[in-house]
Amino acid sequence: MSAVSDRLPTFPWDRLEPYKKTAAAHPGGIVDLSVGTPVDPVPDLIQRALTDAADSPGYPTVWGTPALRDAITGWVERRLGARGITHRHVLPVVGSKELVAWLPTQLGLGPGDRVAHPRLAYPTYEVGARLARAAYEVYDDPAGLDPRGLKLLWLNSPSNPTGKVLSREELTRIVAWARAHGVLVFSDECYLELGWDAEPVSVLHPDVNGGSYEGIVAVHSLSKRSNLAGYRAAFLAGDPAVLAPLLEIRKHGGMMTPAPTQAAAVAALGDDEHVRVQRERYAARRTALRAALEGHGFRIEHSEASLYLWATRDESCWTTVAALADRGVLVAPGDFYGEAGARHVRVAFTATDERVRAAVERLGQGRGRLGLPVKERRPVR
Repeated sequence: MSAVSDRLPTFPWDRLEPYKKTAAAHPGGIVDLSVGTPVDPVPDLIQRALTDAADSPGYPTVWGTPALRDAITGWVERRLGARGITHRHVLPVVGSKELVAWLPTQLGLGPGDRVAHPRLAYPTYEVGARLARAAYEVYDDPAGLDPRGLKLLWLNSPSNPTGKVLSREELTRIVAWARAHGVLVFSDECYLELGWDAEPVSVLHPDVNGGSYEGIVAVHSLSKRSNLAGYRAAFLAGDPAVLAPLLEIRKHGGMMTPAPTQAAAVAALGDDEHVRVQRERYAARRTALRAALEGHGFRIEHSEASLYLWATRDESCWTTVAALADRGVLVAPGDFYGEAGARHVRVAFTATDERVRAAVERLGQGRGRLGLPVKERRPVR
């Protein structure tokens, strides 16, 4: 068996460590905008649901409780505009990253099969293909791919890292092309509820798929919309002919979402108000950071949705990373997401209001123009 290092790329975040140390040495402390990790509290109703289900001594089911499946089907129809979704159309997973990394293997792909993903993309798409020993390639437009041997096509809208959103017309064209060539489509839609300058559309919408879920599956997560990254709660929705064998494989592998997390997911999917509140927080941080970056000479590209600003000063991304680290601000170099990102950085706005204010001040913007709440100053005694 080949060594792990031969099968997988270098873990990209290890390369950022020296810059993280530089940023941490800033007198005002580090402002870490490199990773899209939620920092705001888990909403109370979700915490209560988790604790109420804490006495769960037995094994949970891989398919989830009927209440969870009801919550998923209800949300998919209410929020995505899907029609005719039943329990057969949904499958809980233990966080979306686990699913992305192991999907090609669970689909039975291997040498001779091909997996394709966007040219600028979340690195785990490539990792999943490598783990299965399948070939992988990138695309600008899926319709330009050779469909021979192409078994899995990843879409990602809104995109990580760029925040780009595929239009309804683009999605419709891609789904039609994939079906014509017998290519399975998995659409990573984890940022769908975080549209800013565009309204993201799901592949599950009937305008996109013509009312049929054949050959398409959407991936959704509660990490971003509900601050549940620590809970590992995500799910699939789409073609039952694809999900049924995945369910069987995952039963054999014991890939079970913990029972308290399932209960928390039911509460999260049934409540839209906490999502609205969290969107308002992110909108204020996004506005403040965008203005500060543009005032500092950056150009923002795409970024219509998601939790990131895709920024460039038309220089090496590592030059940008170093310059911002000197100011105590850590961002992600664009080449983490593919060679096409070599002159961009990804700036997350998943930091507290206080840390976002610090970043804006360091980039030369005044505190009064932030549009963020400022804590009351207490006199020194």
